Amino acid sequence: MRPTSRYPLSVNTVSTFLAVGAIALGFIVLSIAGLWMVARVSSGASRALQRLSESVQGYGLWLAWVMAVVATLGSLYYSEVAGFTPCEYCWYQRIAMYPLAMILGIAAFRRDRAIRIYAIPLAAAGGVISAYHYMIQHFPSLAQGTCDLFAPCSAAYVWKFDFVSIPFMALVAFASIITALALDGPSALARPSSIDEVSDSEEDS
Repeated sequence: MRPTSRYPLSVNTVSTFLAVGAIALGFIVLSIAGLWMVARVSSGASRALQRLSESVQGYGLWLAWVMAVVATLGSLYYSEVAGFTPCEYCWYQRIAMYPLAMILGIAAFRRDRAIRIYAIPLAAAGGVISAYHYMIQHFPSLAQGTCDLFAPCSAAYVWKFDFVSIPFMALVAFASIITALALDGPSALARPSSIDEVSDSEEDS
């Protein structure tokens, strides 16, 4: 069930804008993930990842908060303005995202990076639910016995570019929040690889 052109122009325009943003953010997240993987075996990639982490220092919490707020407002727009009824898995994703919009804002204002310990697991849980919901939209049989007839989890109220739906946008938002938090501050994501350390030790000797 994938509606195409029956939405008001404003909803269609907002959906297109959010879909393009999700694709762009998804590309950035995948690029950083790829850089992190290559950094495990390449000193050059490790240095590039370190520089990227340093450039995000002090801004990661704010970036994560902005993404959480945009995702929250987007979900409210779809339910309160567009009139889309949230399904069961939509609510689970909201349960994970809405608190992030609040606690990340407080943490950003207080410069409290310790919030990463709580925010990353919450975002990861939301991301897993989003991924599963997205799979249900592709394979409705996965949702047998778990969906409401009036708000089926398999219904794609938004389906842009033949693959971007609301759960896809949520998945990208959760992944972006995790990436921003991981880059901002000491973490395994920004840590130099063992090859880099070996190279430095050889230079010292």
